[in-house]
Amino acid sequence: MAERFERHKQPWTADELTKLHTLVKKGMALKAIAKALTRSEESVKQRAKEDGLSIAKLR
Repeated sequence: MAERFERHKQPWTADELTKLHTLVKKGMALKAIAKALTRSEESVKQRAKEDGLSIAKLR
């Protein structure tokens, strides 16, 4: 079963946004970014889309 996230629907902090932008620029995969930020993949994907970022599609 997938990991449970206790931070359901929590607002993004400025620190988290900075880290998100940094990790996306480094070309990290969605799963790795989500784990680093302790947020769900959907949450990370949605926020990246709002900020105009494109996450690398690694296989």
